[in-house]
Amino acid sequence: MVYIVKTMIENYEHIIWDWNGTIFNDVDLSVSLINDLLAKYGLNLITRMEYLNYFTMPVKEYYARLGFDFSKYSFEIVGREWMDEYERRKFESGLYDGIKEILAKINSLNIGQSILSAYSQHTLDEMVDHYGLRSYFNFVFGLDNIYAASKMHQGKKLMEKLGNGKVLLIGDMIHDLEVANEIGADCLLLASGHQSYEKLNSLSAGFSNFKILPSINLLFA
Repeated sequence: MVYIVKTMIENYEHIIWDWNGTIFNDVDLSVSLINDLLAKYGLNLITRMEYLNYFTMPVKEYYARLGFDFSKYSFEIVGREWMDEYERRKFESGLYDGIKEILAKINSLNIGQSILSAYSQHTLDEMVDHYGLRSYFNFVFGLDNIYAASKMHQGKKLMEKLGNGKVLLIGDMIHDLEVANEIGADCLLLASGHQSYEKLNSLSAGFSNFKILPSINLLFA
């Protein structure tokens, strides 16, 4: 499997990376933050595994699954509360081990790289610069808001920038597979991010041109 993925990477002209849960390891922080919010609103807390099976996009659907009643309070308010705390605590998390070496290896193969994220553009730029990653990427595309509804539109805009060529999208969620399918890219899903292997495997039925890898560290192992 590792040999197949390594060889597969070399067949692409451009790699599009997701950020949260793919390059940036913020899963444990996300679990902590949502449990703080659930406690505040008198809802049941969840385990890490439950989080991996509940989390989805649009994020509003995920909140509803956890019991938030948006007939009583605004999703925009709840979402803002979560994001404000995330911004305060984001540097408790960090990059996945070995990710800089992987980005450098792909650059050495003369394969272009970009980021496509549901993170807000301003804070995404801040994080990319903070970790010294800017030089690895041709483009860094985020959203113009904090509510992580979908990155489909931005994905199409990014593909227009890239032009012709075979593209691979690397992410950690079914939404990444949906985006890849819509924009005409292949997809590599990592089961080390915000959705479990079981969820990725079950929800990917009916899609083609993708693989699931347990961890990013196996990419060039």
